[in-house]
Amino acid sequence: MSLLAAFGSLPSGKRLEQIKQSPNYRDGSFQNPVPTEVTLKEASLIKLLFHTMNKPASVRPPFPLPSVKTDLAALGDERPAIVWFGHSSYMIRFKGKTILVDPVFSGNASPVSFIAKAFAGTDVYDTEDFVKVDILVITHDHYDHLDYKTVIKLAPKVEKICTSLGVGAHLERWGIDPGKITEFDWFDSAAVFPEVTLTAVPGRHFSGRGIKRGQSLWSAFVLKWERWSLFIGGDSGYGDHFKAIGARFGPFDIAMLETGQYNKDWPYIHMHPQEAVQAALDLQAKVLMPVHWGKFDLAFHPWDEPAKLTEAAANEKKLRFTMPLIGEPVILDLTYPASGWWREKPHQDA
Repeated sequence: MSLLAAFGSLPSGKRLEQIKQSPNYRDGSFQNPVPTEVTLKEASLIKLLFHTMNKPASVRPPFPLPSVKTDLAALGDERPAIVWFGHSSYMIRFKGKTILVDPVFSGNASPVSFIAKAFAGTDVYDTEDFVKVDILVITHDHYDHLDYKTVIKLAPKVEKICTSLGVGAHLERWGIDPGKITEFDWFDSAAVFPEVTLTAVPGRHFSGRGIKRGQSLWSAFVLKWERWSLFIGGDSGYGDHFKAIGARFGPFDIAMLETGQYNKDWPYIHMHPQEAVQAALDLQAKVLMPVHWGKFDLAFHPWDEPAKLTEAAANEKKLRFTMPLIGEPVILDLTYPASGWWREKPHQDA
C-alpha cells in the first residue's frame, strides 16, 4: 500500500450508520463526557510551531535506554504478567493467552520515518517476538497507539481485535478481516474468551489521523480476567469519569495510566503525573503503572520528568507504583519493579 494508506479511512456505510446511533456522537463527531478543548484557545499556534521545531535536548535521553529481553511466551501461568514496550504499548499474558495493547514497533509514532522517532534502546521488541496474539486492543486511532506498519505485520497472528467505535474503518482499509474486529461504544461489554471480559469506558481525549477529528471514538478498557481486574487507560485528561469508573468497576489490581506528553497548552487531553496518581486513587487501583512515556518526545518536557514526578506524587499519596524497564515483567501480587533505572546512565553492558 502507498503512504496514503497509513492515514486510514473515515467510517462509511454500516459503520457510519452504527456510529450515528451512539449517544456519544453529536453534531457530526464524537464528544467528550464534558466540554474539552484539545488546545487552549489562548494558546499561540506560532509559539507552538516554534517550540515543536526547537525542542530542548532534554526531551530525548542522552543514552540508549536499558531494557530486558524476556521470553514473552513463557509468562503468566499462575498470575497475570504485564510487559511494557515503551510509551503505551504493553502485553498482558495469563494462562497461555496474550492481550497486546496499542503496539507501536515501527520505530516512529507517525506515518513518516523522520517524525516522532523512538528513543535509542526502545526498539528491542518487534512483531517477530509474538507467536500469537489472542486479543489486540487498540484504544484509539492516533499514530502513537494505532501503527499501520505494526498492525499489518501482526495481522496474521491476531485472533481478535477489540477497539473503539469507528476505528474498524482504518483496519478494514488495511485488509484486516472484518470478522476479527469488535468495536466498542462506551460501556459496551463483551466476553472475548471464557472468563475474560472487556468493557469500554470513557476517556477525555480526541481522535483523528488527518485534519478531521472525532470521527472515531477514544476509550479506556476495563479488563476482568478471572479474579483479576485491570484498567487499560488509553489516553485521557483528568476528570470525574475516573471516580465514576472506580465506583462502578473497581477496585482494580493495577491501572495503566498515561503520565507523559503533557503541556500547559493542552491540559485537558493528557494528564500531568500528579493527576495520573489522583486518577489511580479515584479508580481504587492498588498499583499504578505509568505509560505514555519513555519512547517518543511528543511534548516539550524532559524525557525522564514523568517518572520523577510520578514517583514523588505516588510516594506523597502512599500509592504503590511500578515503573519497569522495557521488557521487565510485572507479575500481579508478586513483582512490581521500581528500581529508579531512569535516574542514572546505564553501564555499557546494561
